[in-house]
Amino acid sequence: MHNLLDPTYLIKHFGYLGIFITIFLESGIIVGFFLPGDSLLFAAGLLASQHYLNLAGLIVVAVIAAILGNTAGYFTGKKLGPTLFTRKSSLLFSQKRVNEAHVFFEKQGPQSLVLARFIPAVRCFVPIIAGVGNMEYRSFLTFNSLGGVLWGISVPILGYTLGKTVPSIDKYLLPIIVLIAAISVLPVLLQYRKSKQTGKMSDDNK
Repeated sequence: MHNLLDPTYLIKHFGYLGIFITIFLESGIIVGFFLPGDSLLFAAGLLASQHYLNLAGLIVVAVIAAILGNTAGYFTGKKLGPTLFTRKSSLLFSQKRVNEAHVFFEKQGPQSLVLARFIPAVRCFVPIIAGVGNMEYRSFLTFNSLGGVLWGISVPILGYTLGKTVPSIDKYLLPIIVLIAAISVLPVLLQYRKSKQTGKMSDDNK
């Protein structure tokens, strides 16, 4: 399990297939919410600059996997419906993440499918919530595709560009991946802090 969370291990041992499966599961399948989506694509882009992968092929795989993963999540939500909110948390399911995604979706609307693509903590659950809420499929497909394309292109290119411009960048891959993970979680932490402050202010005004 530890190796499956290591982006470089996934890339070097499983190639494009490993990238596709990881992104698909992490994009809309409940059991995949803990997988390294952003760091995997960044590392893959960086390794593409070292000729381990083809950048164009990587982008195509990433975009297709992201869109299909979210689509699977959408139809999962339509099937599960309200039972999703009454299901108990387990090792592979977090009720807290579902609730956070629901709030995020209600606040941001359809564009949440684009925004959530860049936020690991809610990326897996927002398309499921869209299905639960019976979001029109045409609208879902539009925003899902837009988010998948933007994310699937930008993150690998960022890694590729850094790999081409910084000498021996592959030696610092692990610290960079840790930094990306920290930055990815930052919006969620800021939102949590904001909600806590808002709740505290409401309590003080009572």
